[in-house]
Amino acid sequence: MSCTTAAHVLAAADPDHYDIVAIGITRDGRFVLAEAAMDALRAGSDQLPEALDPSGPPTDLIPALTGLDPDVHVVVLPLLHGPLGEDGTVQGLLELANVPYVGAGVLGSALTMDKAKAKEVLAAAGVPQTAWVTVHEPVWTGDLAAIVDVLGLPVFVKPANMGSSVGVRRATTIEELGAAIGHAFLYDEWVVVEEAVTAREIEFAVLGNEELRISVPGEIVPGAEFYDYEDKYLDGTAKLFIPALLTDEAVAEMQELAQTAYRSLRVEGMARADFLYEEGGRGPLLNELNTIPGFTPISMYPKLWEASGLAYSDLIDELVRLAIARHERRSGKRLTS
Repeated sequence: MSCTTAAHVLAAADPDHYDIVAIGITRDGRFVLAEAAMDALRAGSDQLPEALDPSGPPTDLIPALTGLDPDVHVVVLPLLHGPLGEDGTVQGLLELANVPYVGAGVLGSALTMDKAKAKEVLAAAGVPQTAWVTVHEPVWTGDLAAIVDVLGLPVFVKPANMGSSVGVRRATTIEELGAAIGHAFLYDEWVVVEEAVTAREIEFAVLGNEELRISVPGEIVPGAEFYDYEDKYLDGTAKLFIPALLTDEAVAEMQELAQTAYRSLRVEGMARADFLYEEGGRGPLLNELNTIPGFTPISMYPKLWEASGLAYSDLIDELVRLAIARHERRSGKRLTS
């Protein structure tokens, strides 16, 4: 939930360091000044609601960002989960505006958002993963048996370009598989079907551009059948164990794989690396990288950094610093082209 994430980031940002302007995006794609959020900020960050109201008067985003004092660093925190926010589209807009922004660039955002294409890139880089099949709606023949022949049952069915477990279903029968694929097609024309494994869910927070920092591991024990949307954002019934109880060798192996995946998918700024850890089996299997992880109080990413010695407000400072550093590095290349 982007509005919930935004509320908590705004509450944690140091008002002595930042002059914050909240910009909302309506459901029909209009950029607006989120006046209710700004009023709450002026009253004190402790007055912010759990989720922000994105409504307000229309604003032209590009002049709003580029028409400011040239001596002031303008940095955008694109706290947008899912399509048209986490997939490189907004990042491309900000590149055109020549404005620094937090998180992965256009290619890194697009690759990590598309689970099907990310798996192909990671496989080429030698990163271990669960077995999967990609289905494309326009050419889908409905051959469920062929998928079961490859993956068996049960399986997980996911829209390739969604986040927060939206549209994800677990299928234990061939009938459920057909229904799950049909459900996933409501969200995306590309769908990924993955083998189900018995494994621990281990996550690491990654931070950096050229030089990377990787947090201690955290483990999720879902409150539901799997770590779904409600667990992540609403009821918080999942249990988080930080640091996860793992051997030093297992931690080092997963941190190395997280770094390889981060580099292979061209990610900068930040990401959360999610693993399925098959003890006594194949070991760590990378599930995905998330380039805009949640920042709510029950979210793993800030909790991992807090356990690793980096406080919430300091994490925001570091993300802003990384955004400015990358922008300055890339701006030099643009001037010579």
